[in-house]
Amino acid sequence: MASAASFFDFKPKDKRGQPYDLAQLNGKVVLVVNTASKCGFTPQFAGLEKLYKDMKAAHGSDFEIIGFPCNQFGGQDPGSNDEIQEFCQLNYGVSFPVLGKIDVNGTGADPAFEWLKNEKAGLMGLKRVKWNFEKFLVGKDGKVKGRWASTKKPEDLKAEIEKEFGAKA
Repeated sequence: MASAASFFDFKPKDKRGQPYDLAQLNGKVVLVVNTASKCGFTPQFAGLEKLYKDMKAAHGSDFEIIGFPCNQFGGQDPGSNDEIQEFCQLNYGVSFPVLGKIDVNGTGADPAFEWLKNEKAGLMGLKRVKWNFEKFLVGKDGKVKGRWASTKKPEDLKAEIEKEFGAKA
């Protein structure tokens, strides 16, 4: 979707395979994360949930985290969408939306991720997502404001996210 002007122009599939219209998030600050249930970084779900609750307490409905499960890195999210949802809720109490499983790289990559990668290249200008739990910060205007590798802990993003609440949409 090369004509997309913003992250909010996309409709990736939710856990039931139905379009999840990102336009409903227009005007919000959104943290987008490609997730996996069986990865060394999987405990980041706990940090993401804490960040989600902290930011919701401070900014209410103006903040959202969206998880995009992906099985492209070491086959570390092999379960069905239902199994992934259950895992996230039972093990980490995840209350933010976790959508349907997608590809983030390659010819089958979800258009929303293709757009995110084109908007903000990663380390050394690489566009491809390197591993699970890579993070993209989308501002209220739907533009990518930041991108971080898997090693960046969710709690370390709080200041970057707070900056977006002071920015004009």
